[in-house]
Amino acid sequence: MEIYEILESLEAGKISVNNAKKLLSLYSIEEVEGFAKIDINRRKRRGIPEVILAETKELDEIKKIIKKTLEKTNSVIVSRIKKEDFPKILAFAKRLKVKIKTGKKSSSVLLFKKPIKFHGGKVGILTAGTSDIGVAEESRLMCEAMNCKCIISYDVGVAGIQRIFPILKKMVEEEVDCIIVAAGMEGALVTLVSTMVDIPIIGIPTSVGYGYGGKGIAALASMLQSCSLGLSVVNIDNGIAAGGIAANIANRVVRKK
Repeated sequence: MEIYEILESLEAGKISVNNAKKLLSLYSIEEVEGFAKIDINRRKRRGIPEVILAETKELDEIKKIIKKTLEKTNSVIVSRIKKEDFPKILAFAKRLKVKIKTGKKSSSVLLFKKPIKFHGGKVGILTAGTSDIGVAEESRLMCEAMNCKCIISYDVGVAGIQRIFPILKKMVEEEVDCIIVAAGMEGALVTLVSTMVDIPIIGIPTSVGYGYGGKGIAALASMLQSCSLGLSVVNIDNGIAAGGIAANIANRVVRKK
């Protein structure tokens, strides 16, 4: 029984207060064969869906968590799926008869039962280069799972700085509520975007680069040292976290309108 059904039954006098309390408590956490405890109520409590970090789990464990989560909620994100497991996860999702959204150059997927309605806020997503796309797509999947419309433009970094102006103009015209910027190397695009708009910016340093300061270290340091205000930074390659923060900001803006 979904939460709204429990509350409707309580309002109609079909169940007692104690029974409703019990049902709500049961709804909060689901255990999967002693190895995983799923926070089923997170979406309703925080607006953020369940995310399965797949790269550290066995295929059988991932399948069991997906199945149990989708029994109780409409969607789940499976992130960082191992290359050999990716086609098996897609085949398993099809057997469950759920819909699938994948990301370009990404090993993360969004699985959902009912169509996702974009009644939330708007989020802009930019990347400095094509190598940053996979991380940015994780952010897109998270934002869309949280009902946000995404306006996207990739490969607009400072090596060809003129490319950024048309898409920033569009994002301002569309009144996006937050902008995610993924950049590797020296990470300069994040500061540039932050200096040009009055919109909250979330920087994702990506592990693109080599030699001294490689693997995202230089990009992270650059973003953390930025003198432009209105900019926050997540950890290296953490597109999921950036998407969750951006969508929360955007959805809160919509609720206040």
